[in-house]
Amino acid sequence: MSPDSPAVELENSRPQQEHEIQEAPPDGGYGWVVVGACAAVNCFTWGVTSSYGVYLSEYLTSNMFPGAKSMDYGFVGGFNFAFAMLIAPLATFLTARLGKHTVMLTGSVIQCAAYISASFATVVWHLYVTQGALVGCGIGLMIVPSMAILSQWFSKKRSVANGISSAGSGIGGVAFSWGTRSMIDRVGLHWTLRITGLVTLVATTIATLLIRDRNHHIQPNQLAFDISLLRQYKVVLLLLWAFVSMFGYIALLFSLSDFALSIGLSHDQATDIVGFLNLGTAIGRPIIGIVSDRFSRVKTAGVLTFCCGLICFALWMPAKGFGLTVFFALLCGAILGVFWMTISPLCVEVAGLKELPSLLSLSWATIILPTTFAEAIALHIRRPDAQREYLYPQIFAGLSYLLASIFMFELWRVLRRPT
Repeated sequence: MSPDSPAVELENSRPQQEHEIQEAPPDGGYGWVVVGACAAVNCFTWGVTSSYGVYLSEYLTSNMFPGAKSMDYGFVGGFNFAFAMLIAPLATFLTARLGKHTVMLTGSVIQCAAYISASFATVVWHLYVTQGALVGCGIGLMIVPSMAILSQWFSKKRSVANGISSAGSGIGGVAFSWGTRSMIDRVGLHWTLRITGLVTLVATTIATLLIRDRNHHIQPNQLAFDISLLRQYKVVLLLLWAFVSMFGYIALLFSLSDFALSIGLSHDQATDIVGFLNLGTAIGRPIIGIVSDRFSRVKTAGVLTFCCGLICFALWMPAKGFGLTVFFALLCGAILGVFWMTISPLCVEVAGLKELPSLLSLSWATIILPTTFAEAIALHIRRPDAQREYLYPQIFAGLSYLLASIFMFELWRVLRRPT
């Protein structure tokens, strides 16, 4: 038989065909276990962080740390996100060499130790280090490896899988918002921090052990930074969207509890507002994932970003009572974290699955500055003696989302353009 015969060509092509079939994401199977595990990781990392508004209102209305300013507490919350993103390149590097489980379990221990250490804080800079920087580092070591893994298991259902996973932060936010307020009232702030640390350790350890990757199929580029990606206009647009929208996200997420106090609501009602915000997140993100998979992921992200800015002006600014504030929190909760539920699928859309870890690392680096300074800016521009104390932070958050949506719509136009 000739080496060039059709039969030989067919035989030679079979391994390649089998390899391609094997590489294709299964869109299910054990992938759904990974989704559940990643949702649990989000629940006990970002979900706990989402309840920081409860701590913030407690710190602002007490004299626990004499001499501390409101901006100090804004930086503590911002450090959760900033240090999680700052450590992202290191997390990517270590994951490639030590494996995901080692890195994620280390993050779990660091987060637990950070919350327990924060319970012994006596001056505000102790909070900077513990409840701020160390919590952020622990989160980064867990979140960065898990987000890159989840998209390896799905193709057509990638957005809905990420939506379900990111909804875990909303579920955690609901549980820890009301749970934190209740624990503070019953056992005090110090024991609340200790209990939180121990609960997160147990939950994230179990979830981590259930996560599996498909690196042997995908062979991803695991460079901590692939600067060459920045030569692409579409990558720059994606990163600009991330950078600008994060100012609005952090300012809104952390300010809402204290805003509720500023309009005359009680501490319990302020906690309810944060809880409803996270309830909206838990309900809305899977739905948005389904919509995103059915229609354009980029266009969906752009529309949601624009809508979030719009409702800051239409609903948050005129809110003067509990009812409208709850409605705003539920509606906004579903869409304000559009970055977190869409960034992984968007990175795949823009650069491909192999470049996902590298582009995610660039995305994390891009949002370090806004996550660090957004809440500090919001607290600095509020007017405690004015009738509408949070007017300027509301405008700041709304404009951030509206400007960010322009970059996402431009990205949609670029990706639709014939190559």
